[in-house]
Amino acid sequence: MDSENLLGEFLRARREVTTPRQVGLLHVGSRRTPGLRREEVAMLADVSTDYYIRLEQGRERHPSERVLGALVRVLDLGPDAATHLYELAHPRSRPRETTAQVEQVSPDLLRLMRGWASTPAFVCNRWMDVLAANTLATALFRELEQGDNLIRAVFLDPAARTFYRDWEKVARAKVAHLRSAAGADLDDPYLVELVDELSLESEEFRRLWARHDVVGKTHEAKRIHHREVGDLTLTCELFNISSAPGQQLTIFQAEPASPSEHALALLGSLAVMTA
Repeated sequence: MDSENLLGEFLRARREVTTPRQVGLLHVGSRRTPGLRREEVAMLADVSTDYYIRLEQGRERHPSERVLGALVRVLDLGPDAATHLYELAHPRSRPRETTAQVEQVSPDLLRLMRGWASTPAFVCNRWMDVLAANTLATALFRELEQGDNLIRAVFLDPAARTFYRDWEKVARAKVAHLRSAAGADLDDPYLVELVDELSLESEEFRRLWARHDVVGKTHEAKRIHHREVGDLTLTCELFNISSAPGQQLTIFQAEPASPSEHALALLGSLAVMTA
């Protein structure tokens, strides 16, 4: 990561994955890459090609609100990616949380999670380290040896490709969520170390990280294959913990009276028996 040109890197990556058809350019002739050319982005955003090139090269770092709005439209950015673009263009200084602040989970929250006997729940920090998990969540993710960090588990644990029945979808979502959580703090030492490790060990991570997808995560369906209770389809909900900035509570639920709910209940019984 070039921490000196985060805005330019983001613009270039999103330009390269935005097709002419997405922006209404239907007759563009042959080209070597599927993405937009710089001059096409400039034309559609109503700026000069030279100005846009300077944005990508990092020679212009503070585009106006009008230009940012035009780039959001041209590059077809969703709400989270648009917020990320604005943060890169106009970074806000904020204090870094200390390790103790980020990793200490409230005793009240731990007590609440322990009371959810039929609901898997865990707490993560912004880099997806699992800080606390209740009994059912531990049982649900037990077969992932790298389960102490969710994104490491997806890319570095061979069991993840069987555990997550939609592995590619999960992998893309995890990388996009990591970029969203990072915001403009891409030079955070822990994040740099994590990204370097994953980039070295996983070609898939390198490919997805280079896309600069940015999507926050609050609600999604997960299809899981658990070796003890079989296939489950669970709804995953994420909640920011206002009393602990940087922490998120994740809970999983199954449709009432569904096979997944029965499988989750069986897993809970097995977890109690082996505790």
